[in-house]
Amino acid sequence: MGKKISFYEKWCKGCGICAAFCPKKCITMDENTNKPVWNEDECIQCGFCELRCPDFAIVVKKKGEK
Repeated sequence: MGKKISFYEKWCKGCGICAAFCPKKCITMDENTNKPVWNEDECIQCGFCELRCPDFAIVVKKKGEK
């Protein structure tokens, strides 16, 4: 299976909103880069991180989407 999350690091300001709204808590913020890190095995593809990202830096691919 391919990646579920596309992340545009240059657009991200490291606000942490994506991690705060993740219902499965599979997003953590890297202490060194202040950028999000995903545990894609735990991701349920709900899209909350994409919807809440003020920088449009996250795209969540839904199940079956290429």
